[in-house]
Amino acid sequence: MTVPLILASSSPRRRELLGLLGLSPEVVPADIDESWRNGEAPPEHVERLAREKAAVVGRAGAAVVAADTIVEIDGEIVGKPVDEVGAAAMLRRLSGREHQVHTAVAVAFEGRTACAVESTRVSFLPLDETTIAAYVATGEPMDKAGAYGIQGYGAVLVERIAGDYFTIMGLALGRMVVLLREVGLVYRFGALTRA
Repeated sequence: MTVPLILASSSPRRRELLGLLGLSPEVVPADIDESWRNGEAPPEHVERLAREKAAVVGRAGAAVVAADTIVEIDGEIVGKPVDEVGAAAMLRRLSGREHQVHTAVAVAFEGRTACAVESTRVSFLPLDETTIAAYVATGEPMDKAGAYGIQGYGAVLVERIAGDYFTIMGLALGRMVVLLREVGLVYRFGALTRA
């Protein structure tokens, strides 16, 4: 018997990634305080948020997948831009440099929760002002951490990655499948069932 799945996120990219696996989750965005805690390292921050999101939307008999993603450069977090000027500034900062993307995935089922953080290094090509302005004008950077989407136009800004591509998109799928097993579930190519 299949187990229903809840996605604790309004992210269309996360829903799309689950769709690639043949899963059709119920989308229930988690309403939590995402404030940074003093002394919290970036991976700890995303892990705490993913766990809290999973806990908030849990429901008996259903599996919950929650995630949180941040971009880190020079030890600082680069969030989502608030406007086009901010997006351009973020892209200038990433231009020609390497940064890290941290994505935490939490899976909850029947009182058990498993969580892990995947980190992927991303190197950007050098970007000139014309390229930055043209990319910002597409609107794509506006709802994305670090002001780019690797699955869209932003793919041409990236020189190389070291790690899991899906981490950059916001949901480390391979890690999620491992975590599902830890809480007693099995992904069976299009469905979730009890182990």
